[in-house]
Amino acid sequence: MTTSSGVANTADPSAPPFITVAGIQNFRDLGGYPISSPSNHSIRREVIYRCAEPSKVTKDGISTMQRLGITHIYDLRSNNEIERAQAAGRGGVVEWDGCKRVFAPVFTDTDYSPENLAVRYRDYSTTGTEGFTRAYSDILKRAPPSYRTILLHLANDPEKPLIVHCTAGKDRTGVICALVLSLCGVNDEIVAHEYALTDVGLSKEWKESVIEHLMDNPALKGDMEGAWNMISSKAANMLATLKMIRETYGSAEGYIIERCDLTREEVSRIRKNLIVEEPAIHAKAQQTL
Repeated sequence: MTTSSGVANTADPSAPPFITVAGIQNFRDLGGYPISSPSNHSIRREVIYRCAEPSKVTKDGISTMQRLGITHIYDLRSNNEIERAQAAGRGGVVEWDGCKRVFAPVFTDTDYSPENLAVRYRDYSTTGTEGFTRAYSDILKRAPPSYRTILLHLANDPEKPLIVHCTAGKDRTGVICALVLSLCGVNDEIVAHEYALTDVGLSKEWKESVIEHLMDNPALKGDMEGAWNMISSKAANMLATLKMIRETYGSAEGYIIERCDLTREEVSRIRKNLIVEEPAIHAKAQQTL
């Protein structure tokens, strides 16, 4: 049985792939998933982590990330977004010894104009998959410079574990993670399952605080249902996005080469670095989709 977001009802935010990092929501390892071929191969663990913004991380949380050996944290938010969040008492920049913060914004500051925000908010708040597909298509068009930086890290420095995050760790983060998994041969249903885990990774309290903030935006005009849809992570939305990627770019590899300007050799290195001859640890969970 699954939830409305397509997540198995046995998903537990305190169990793998989630990692408890005090003060950070939605922190999980992108590894451990099976690839379609060859059998008994999976995505390497302890290389890529994803999460929501880390502004409330505690000393214990930082100690956990240091124990994980994380050397880089890629922040996909814009300056405008960070400043607005800080003004609201959340969402600041966090840095700690041994880890380099890399500012890699997907959107420019002008993308946060009331007009541009209204367009994105309408897409995210629309029921059905069409709105999210449009929003994620827009991310794909704007993200190549920031995504390229992360992809080159995976091609050239796989021994240096990294974090990717935006605000919720759902949309901009979700798209780059889906691209990486798809590039390595993880099937669409499993990619969509991994994406949908964000519904479990974000606490009820976090969601309610974000909803309260969203309801103040004129673009939503008191649309509570739309606001909840906006912060959802339904597997169907990612399945539709993966279909759109194939229709537009041919494949995840096609997007990465065409838009992010990686070479085929660099793409090959990403696969070599991330695919390991180990049984998947999440394979059984995927059967519940």
